[in-house]
Amino acid sequence: MNSYPEVALSVANVSFAYGTRRALDRVSFDVPKGRCTFLLGPNGAGKSTLFSLITRLYESRDGQIRIDGFDLRRESCEALSRLGVVFQQPTLDLDLSVEQNLRYHASLHGLGRREARSRIQEELERQSMFERRQERVRQLNGGHRRRVEIARALLHRPGCLLLDEPTVGLDVPSREAIVAYIHGLCVEQRVAVLWATHLIDEIEPEDGLVVLHRGIVGAHGTLREVLDEIDAPDVADAFRRLTRDP
Repeated sequence: MNSYPEVALSVANVSFAYGTRRALDRVSFDVPKGRCTFLLGPNGAGKSTLFSLITRLYESRDGQIRIDGFDLRRESCEALSRLGVVFQQPTLDLDLSVEQNLRYHASLHGLGRREARSRIQEELERQSMFERRQERVRQLNGGHRRRVEIARALLHRPGCLLLDEPTVGLDVPSREAIVAYIHGLCVEQRVAVLWATHLIDEIEPEDGLVVLHRGIVGAHGTLREVLDEIDAPDVADAFRRLTRDP
């Protein structure tokens, strides 16, 4: 039973190693509903490993991950059904239309044809993509493909959305549109978002922030709380301090 009504994603004391190399060391943080939480860290910090554990591509026996209150190890089907994911690498079928890509994903989640059609229209209209539903994905630019991937991740109405650097390589207008859309989604639908990025200008003052360095959480809280805690003037300075090697 879900005993964490306001926490969509809970990571508690999670560790993971590749052989003798420790990639994550007792990582703990929560992602509350209705908030966009950014995961920052330099290359090799452990962000990809953490995402692989949350999506159960990897498994760790150290610590616990809960999604909407369901234990990922013991209740994996229930937990993963409440998770939406946009990976860093594109995963759409370029030779299928926008609608065909979304219908296939809807069928994987057991949505009937009528419900799938309604949700596809709803999600594409939110991103101003419904009129392009019959176009092949290869005809779309990078920003529009990302919109389709985000729509796909939301079709089954997950409680938590993982975004792995979704705006990398996009032009400024496309980046700004996606950042605004995701923040609006948090407010309007109370979706929890964990967003891995290197682009610190995407973070807003009330967003959550998790700074990961060498597999250890160096700070966790809202951006304002983290800046106040370490007396940093901005997120760039905070990031430099928290990821500085001794």
